[in-house]
Amino acid sequence: MSVLQSIRSALVPIRREGAPFIAAAIGVAIVGLFLWQPLFWIAAIVAGWCAYFFRDPPRVVPIGPDLVVSPADGRVSAIVLGTPPAELGLEAGTWRRISVFMNVFDCHVNRAPVAGRITKIAYRPGKFFNAELDKASEHNERNGLVLDTSHGPVAVVQIAGLVARRIVCFVKEGDGLAAGDRIGMIRFGSRLDVWLPESVRVLVAEGQTAIAGETILARFGGDDEHRRARVV
Repeated sequence: MSVLQSIRSALVPIRREGAPFIAAAIGVAIVGLFLWQPLFWIAAIVAGWCAYFFRDPPRVVPIGPDLVVSPADGRVSAIVLGTPPAELGLEAGTWRRISVFMNVFDCHVNRAPVAGRITKIAYRPGKFFNAELDKASEHNERNGLVLDTSHGPVAVVQIAGLVARRIVCFVKEGDGLAAGDRIGMIRFGSRLDVWLPESVRVLVAEGQTAIAGETILARFGGDDEHRRARVV
């Protein structure tokens, strides 16, 4: 591999949502270059961090109709049984919730956990508790997507956190998604909840690190063959 190819393979695309933050930091750095050197270095570091935060690397998504992949990079913070948010309109009863917490150093591009068609997008304003707290599922600002899948409805909820103040959704109702497709992002630390039928087989543990679009969180049954994959 040539040096140029090595550099290209190391470069990661940056989401356009990060452009205003990066441009502002670069502007401040330019001003600091002429007025005050410490300001230049501080702004340059902020610009670099913003570029890192808004990175959007491709992922190798395992293909299988029974697989549920992680919607976010981060740590599996909870695997519990509970009642989904009312605005999702899911059937009453007990569902399984798998939560993935993203800190400010994780990639914040969110991905579809399963293939399906979006039947509902429900935004709910709320508070900004620490996203690691269990009460964040009920009280924090959130945006929920309900997917009609071959196994019935599955929901994924973007939850704002203590620092995160902006939920961005890339998709709309009626869109068809493949597992691993990009659905949105949350700016500066947050959490994703996946609501699944209680009978689903969980394949991760609390505390485990998950990679969006790649880590298999659960499966609906079937055999264990999932060797095919696609890059998204």
